[in-house]
Amino acid sequence: MTLKLGKVNRGPHLSTLVASSISREIAQGRLKSGDQLPTEQQLAQTFGVSRNVVREAIARLRSEGRIWSQQGRGAFVADEPNATVLTIDFEALQQGDAFRSLFELRGILEVQAAALAARRRTEEDLSALEGALATMREAPYGSVTWLKTDLEFHKKVAAATGNAYMVQFLMFVSEKVRESILASGNQQRSEDLAAVTLGEHQRILDAIAAGDADEAQDAMRAHLHNAAGRVGLADEQSG
Repeated sequence: MTLKLGKVNRGPHLSTLVASSISREIAQGRLKSGDQLPTEQQLAQTFGVSRNVVREAIARLRSEGRIWSQQGRGAFVADEPNATVLTIDFEALQQGDAFRSLFELRGILEVQAAALAARRRTEEDLSALEGALATMREAPYGSVTWLKTDLEFHKKVAAATGNAYMVQFLMFVSEKVRESILASGNQQRSEDLAAVTLGEHQRILDAIAAGDADEAQDAMRAHLHNAAGRVGLADEQSG
């Protein structure tokens, strides 16, 4: 079995890159159903990463139904892909059109989520949103921490819909967007942009708190349109 694996670039998304490389080997037939993956140590040496990174990648592939593991024996390629598991290839998202399409999908989901949140939110939801926004204010704009707190705010909006599937799908899509932004390395850092972005989130929160579904949609749509511009999709209409 000759695999086309090699060292991955350093960054906060190493396990994603490792999982994507192994997925590609499976998709292109170099790893077939029933094949045993190299050991953790071998994979760590091949990719130039730690064994913990390899374990995270293996856990991700297992959750996606691409591989299965047996203690004492190792990891094996699954007999067939799990059609109930949604996956998006990380490397494909490095192409502009794919990332644009993902951002468009995010907009469709999040604009509707904002409206539902305005109609259904509880006092507990509002407290959670206020807490998430307060945490965002403390994080350096454009940093890994900022992106995580931004994702948490949007997760709280999704949770306020009371729809567990909305949370599941939105978090999957938003996490893929976050990974792509981190990989691109083009997130801007500016006090002015921080103030503008925080203002956009505050507008969303205020609309949800007021129970105004139309304003919540408008606020989320405007935010995502502006966010698209900030990540290089300047002419993209999100939502």
